[in-house]
Amino acid sequence: MKQRILYTKPSITEHEIGYVADAVANGWGDRCYEYINRFEAAFAAHLNVKHAIATSSCTGALHMGLAALGIGPGDEVILADTNWIASAAPIVHLGAKPVFVDVLPDSWCIDPKKADAAITPRTKAILAVHIYGNLCDMDALLEIGERHGVHVVEDSAEALGSVWHGKRAGSMGAFGAFSFHGTKTITTGEGGMFVTNDPGVYNRVLTLSNHGRARGQTKQFWPDEVGFKYKISNLQAAIGLAQVERIDELTERKRQIFYTYRDAFRHISSLSMNPEPEGTENGFWMPTLMFAPETGITRERLQAAFLAENIDARVFFWPLSSLPSFADAPENSVAYDLPGRAINLPSYHDITDDEQRRVIDVVKDICGQIAAS
Repeated sequence: MKQRILYTKPSITEHEIGYVADAVANGWGDRCYEYINRFEAAFAAHLNVKHAIATSSCTGALHMGLAALGIGPGDEVILADTNWIASAAPIVHLGAKPVFVDVLPDSWCIDPKKADAAITPRTKAILAVHIYGNLCDMDALLEIGERHGVHVVEDSAEALGSVWHGKRAGSMGAFGAFSFHGTKTITTGEGGMFVTNDPGVYNRVLTLSNHGRARGQTKQFWPDEVGFKYKISNLQAAIGLAQVERIDELTERKRQIFYTYRDAFRHISSLSMNPEPEGTENGFWMPTLMFAPETGITRERLQAAFLAENIDARVFFWPLSSLPSFADAPENSVAYDLPGRAINLPSYHDITDDEQRRVIDVVKDICGQIAAS
């Protein structure tokens, strides 16, 4: 059997191992927050934001950020139906209601017009999720938010390396949240980051992230309120710092991998991939193939073709409203149509030219079968 090709895995070098070894041996006592502080500072500098708080997950960062904005029972948060449940779960945890709207057929991100139409007196925020590295139309969403007096929040879990007209994903909304899961462009194994330019929101999340203990509180073990436990460990932050110090290399490699795929398929009119509109840069976390409806290609056929060649291929996100936890929203016709004819391609940093050719050959073989039928 051919060697398996994974769809993703992290790039770990001696640089990360060296920092982790130091954190294990010496990162205790007075140095127990050293790598956390350095990680946060380096990430904030990369994004050009004022404040960053390392967290145990992107979900935790979203949970605390939405809580800091005062979102709670009876409130509504608008987001795209095409998403992973981690974007909706914090809304539910806070007792608010996620309102799912349709996506654009080219970016697969939230449709601003649908978001605008969904606003009610109970709407407190629009959650802009940059899916697979593709960017939401932040100009349109920020204008809608300003016009209606609602917050615009960026879930940038998948958008490290993406840039919207000179501004990095995650730096434009009331706050941004990032994921450092083992599948992401940079990793801490599990982990996340909360970022903001708003000092009030920053201080609120800082308190919430540490069991409700406010900065400046002089009483030891004195929480001023019941908070959360979403802190990252010094060991994880050591990996994260090393990854951030390699961030240009890591994000550029993702782009190289995507362009290799795009160039290989450029003459195949029946499929499209992640867009990169003029004036933007896509971090291309997950290169995705979208087959035209008339091809008749199905998700199951794609999975079977890749499985036969021992290649991992990830399915496109199901509409959140199609899951058992939520009410169906079949009116979101684009979100319901896309998953059945799409597939995510392997894109880990160390993928070889030969491995990419194997992936490309599977796709071309499928396209050849379409043409012959």
